[in-house]
Amino acid sequence: MQSQDVAPRPTPAASSDGPVVDVEQAEAALVEHYPRLVRLAYLVLPPSLGRNRRVLTAHALTQRALPRRRASASVIPAQSTGRDGDPGYSFVRLQVLRTALEAGLPLTFKAWPKRSQLPPLLPQVWGLRLFPRSGGADELALDQRLSALSAPARAAYVLRGLERLTDGDVHKVLTAAGVTDPDAALAEADDVPAQNALLDSPEFDPCSLQARPTDLMRRRQHGKAALVAAAALAVCGALLGLPGDGWGPDGAAAPSYAQNPSAQAALDPAKLTKVAPTAWRSSARTDFSVWPARGDRTDDRALLRRALAVWARPGESVRVSATPATPTGGPAGPPQLLYAGTIDTAHVVLLYDGLRVVRYAEPKDGTSGAALDFGRADGATRAEAGAVVLARTDGNVRYLTAPWVTEAAERDLMQPRSGAMELGLTDGVTAPLASPGGQNGACTSWNVLQVTDVSGTRLMTDLGELVPAHLTTGKPGYTKEASGAQALRTWSPMACSLQAVRSQGVRSVNAWEYARQSLPAAGGSAEWVCTRAETWRGGGARVLAQFHTPGGRYGAVAAKAENSPACGPRDPHVLAGVLWRSEAGAWYLLAAGSRDTASINVSGGVSGSAKGYLLAAAAKQGAQARLKGTLHDGRTINGLH
Repeated sequence: MQSQDVAPRPTPAASSDGPVVDVEQAEAALVEHYPRLVRLAYLVLPPSLGRNRRVLTAHALTQRALPRRRASASVIPAQSTGRDGDPGYSFVRLQVLRTALEAGLPLTFKAWPKRSQLPPLLPQVWGLRLFPRSGGADELALDQRLSALSAPARAAYVLRGLERLTDGDVHKVLTAAGVTDPDAALAEADDVPAQNALLDSPEFDPCSLQARPTDLMRRRQHGKAALVAAAALAVCGALLGLPGDGWGPDGAAAPSYAQNPSAQAALDPAKLTKVAPTAWRSSARTDFSVWPARGDRTDDRALLRRALAVWARPGESVRVSATPATPTGGPAGPPQLLYAGTIDTAHVVLLYDGLRVVRYAEPKDGTSGAALDFGRADGATRAEAGAVVLARTDGNVRYLTAPWVTEAAERDLMQPRSGAMELGLTDGVTAPLASPGGQNGACTSWNVLQVTDVSGTRLMTDLGELVPAHLTTGKPGYTKEASGAQALRTWSPMACSLQAVRSQGVRSVNAWEYARQSLPAAGGSAEWVCTRAETWRGGGARVLAQFHTPGGRYGAVAAKAENSPACGPRDPHVLAGVLWRSEAGAWYLLAAGSRDTASINVSGGVSGSAKGYLLAAAAKQGAQARLKGTLHDGRTINGLH
């Protein structure tokens, strides 16, 4: 937060030379001009408070601007119709401005905080976050430039633009509000071009609001915790009345949470687990638990303390994200430090607690805009613990690789014949590589990370989460790495289908070419590929049966399913069909099953049957049909849907 040149609040006698304003006159002015006063407070308040708290604080400061008794006010003209020379408006505007400036002062141990520096008691909105409607690029740019000004300079800019005051009147208002150097504030405000119309836009209107829910999972957890605490309190109250050693100040209870040794240890940077750089060489495990601590800030205790504190209790302005079914609570004990350093424009800390990889990031110039990301990582193997996303900037991604990785490279999965481009490794951190997928929704390439160690080469892809997904190929139960030539050819037309499983907590994705089919009318040979995305949580696997015709760049999704065992080790079978049109214009229903399919029957809009695992039947455009297959062991399977 920028320092502010604001003097202590003057005593009532300091302004006794102005006209007397009674409570009724001030209330009338406040009610009439309430939206403008709240907008003034919102614009002067420091943006570091976050938009939700700025809204509530602006309303609270405005509502507290009424005097408790008759008071004197220095009349400074307000250049809008209906406010000229109104001492009541002049008084409440001065009170709003003064308290808004005080709200931005840093808290110190030398003096009690002022009421305006603390979160408002009223108004309060439970279960919702409120913020003004978003404006355009011009409003956003202005908000960013105002945030770089000191509070007195923001006040000077707003009084000029919103209140249309001259510099002389602005000087008087700032002086009355306690600003010790109004000239410096006016000079600093000159650095931002005047854009008076934008100050009246909805972007800065805290009376016209949008509502969004707070963190629903955290609310549910807090609600459950409150019920458990209430039940425990009731039980303890009953036990206190029983004879025995249980009667006493605390009985056998542990100290309060803030003084609990385990909780204190979890938030103490000195107790972070730091693994030796060579521990992985002799360990029976090859997962995140044997990663050493790397980065140029592993000894920055202030940064580490902030990361641990935000993990335990993230503030309202912290952007929190988590893969599905990943707990977001604080660590149960001291976590393991994986990385602490400066990447591009941010300080980044990576931590691991055996279940989750947690990433804390803050800008280099402060903590405003801090982010906290949770990634599930329990049960990770050597292949899945090969890399973690460290940063995403300007469409690029950087990884922190495992200590056993000797080489890293970038490969376009859609270009199987092109080679891999080597990426530099610095203390395990890769050079930036382009994020997978194209711009504006077009999928023109799919860049993946290729890592090499003594056990071989494997591919990993960023799906919008901390831990990249491991790519494999082959029949379920007999999969292999997707880095071979044949595997790359299989994956090439299927790469863009990975967009369908972004941010789903995906652990690995396997592509299995389960059938090849000769197309009718000498149309060439088509491939049937089943891709299965497994998740870290176990459930929620997504299965796609895709059909790739000769010369086609992309595979067509013929069928899809969620929470299905198809194409997996538990049920390595699949059956899917698709309507296909020949070059002559004839329509066919094509179907294919895994190679242990003995026969296929189709009914509904198309009738037919075939021995073996392939079927081609004449059909009409838009026909609907049902597929059923019989395996060699006599079991029947339905078409994937």
